[in-house]
Amino acid sequence: MVQIPKQPVPPTPAQRPVPTSADVARLAGVSRATVSYVLNNTSAVRISEPTRRRVHEAAKELGYVPHAAARSLRAGHSRMVLMPTPSVPVGPLYSQFLNELQWALGRLDYTVVQYGSVGLHGDEAARAWAELRPVAVLVPGSDLGPQGVAVLKRSGARAVVTLGPERVEGAHALLMDHDKVGHSAGVHLLARGRRRIGVVVPEEPGLEIFSKSRLDGVHRSLAGTDATATALSLAYEEGAAARLAARWRSLGLDAVFAYNDEYAMLLMRALQEEGVGIPDETAVIGADDLMLGRLLRPRLSTVHIELPSGRDLAELVDRVVREPGGAPESHEVLGARVVHRDST
Repeated sequence: MVQIPKQPVPPTPAQRPVPTSADVARLAGVSRATVSYVLNNTSAVRISEPTRRRVHEAAKELGYVPHAAARSLRAGHSRMVLMPTPSVPVGPLYSQFLNELQWALGRLDYTVVQYGSVGLHGDEAARAWAELRPVAVLVPGSDLGPQGVAVLKRSGARAVVTLGPERVEGAHALLMDHDKVGHSAGVHLLARGRRRIGVVVPEEPGLEIFSKSRLDGVHRSLAGTDATATALSLAYEEGAAARLAARWRSLGLDAVFAYNDEYAMLLMRALQEEGVGIPDETAVIGADDLMLGRLLRPRLSTVHIELPSGRDLAELVDRVVREPGGAPESHEVLGARVVHRDST
């Protein structure tokens, strides 16, 4: 019997040796140091563009990626920026800001990791974040205290930045006071001759961090006038909006600041189905300046919210990582202006 020699079985991807920087250097015809300079975006050493291109093409062909842990050991710190997912519902405006921020950090050679911290709060959440040894942590909301900041810094975090209405001891703060949003809406309604103003307060858990400040802002705008503000609890449901609209005329209101554009659209539709004229009987204003508000009839007046530039925040993080010894900074970054349309 003639035996046919077996053909060697090519190794599967999992069995192939992991490509190294030495493999990239051989294929590109350069030194390992040059590979390191190119792939780590080292600015202190000048590398020609053709050489950079050869190194990147070789790395792509071999499927080589730098080892993050090894790079962290060489640098003395990681390049990971941790962003805990917000514990409150966020809309399109905030999502756009986060996307811009992640892009800007990526351009500065940081790796952005979003951490799902559902069920974790305060210092417990900070300890969980610290286990990943991030070089920076960007914390939305107000669920971090001084002890949590200390835990993060002891674990190697050079920059701890909070995004919320108040400062936290030891952390850099981007102050976003939503009082300005409510104040802008109240001033606008007063100027339009409205005196009995309803203010929607969402029942959705977590939104009170924004809704309370916005309600306070409306009250502040009415101080010293004969106008009044009435808080209106509302769930984000068609049935809840319909029930509120059914008793609207009994409330005696001539305007409503509906927390944001989404709640404004929900309530406006319910009011229209009850025959309440907008803006003749009731003026309606939202916030966030969403595109859908411009498509409504009547077109929705809104408060345009100006969030900080994602690029500016990324540069702040990078500066603090490189120079970690400075005193914590505080910046007021939220702006608000009314966009007047047909609903008021």
